[in-house]
Amino acid sequence: MQKPELLIDGLDFGEGPRWHDGLLWYSDFFQHSVYTVSPDGRRELVLDLDTEQPSGLGWLPNGDLLVVAMLERKLIRYNGQETSLHADLSDIATWHCNDMVVSESGIAYVGNFGYDYGSGVDPKMADLAAVFPDGKAVVAAESLNFPNGSVITPDGNTLIVGETFACQYSAFSILSDGTLADRRIWAETPGRLPDGCTLDAENGIWFADAFSSQVARVIEGGEITDVIELPQRAFACMLGGSDGRTLFVLTASSDPESGVEAGAGAIYTVQVEFSHSGRP
Repeated sequence: MQKPELLIDGLDFGEGPRWHDGLLWYSDFFQHSVYTVSPDGRRELVLDLDTEQPSGLGWLPNGDLLVVAMLERKLIRYNGQETSLHADLSDIATWHCNDMVVSESGIAYVGNFGYDYGSGVDPKMADLAAVFPDGKAVVAAESLNFPNGSVITPDGNTLIVGETFACQYSAFSILSDGTLADRRIWAETPGRLPDGCTLDAENGIWFADAFSSQVARVIEGGEITDVIELPQRAFACMLGGSDGRTLFVLTASSDPESGVEAGAGAIYTVQVEFSHSGRP
């Protein structure tokens, strides 16, 4: 496995990386924007959200972009010309919304912090929201410990979500109506805080360990098969590139609660063995 190489720098805090239409897309919390980056490192602004803090990204079947608006606890829809409200999640999310995965049929599964973990208040479990293509939002799963990065298997039958503060991945069966059932532990990651993640063709999940400057690959049952060290703390990753084997890793100088250094974040790439699979 090669060593990580710098693709671009100048990020404040990148999140929600997605490989789509030959480009890497990502959100930047504190630049309040969504960008694309080409494989040769050319960055372009897609969407300026003014003061809103964007996170998870995904697409509806018609090509409209969905963006998680963290602080407003909303899902924004962008058709390439203008934005509109897709869903209000304030009745489900008990604190900031964060990452998201969108199914092939356009159902968006959105996590949230559950509570203001940086303020010293007692921990609180969070509910995972399911937002249907018409904007209707329901609780898909209850009592998750900071539901964060999620993937959907290529057959569309299983959703796997990282519970950051539980140091584990939980799996659910996706029923025909898009609701979730059969909750089970997919993998435990003791000592590691799973953040943004991506699924490969051998059913391994690459995830950013928010506790460290590493990304790791875990398989069902909890075995860590690979670990990659980055120059900064890692918070999200995505498989993409022409053959799906480029792992893009988003790093930052610190976590948002501690205060990041503006422009000090980056995106690194490393070639890995297995290609991308499933969603996102």
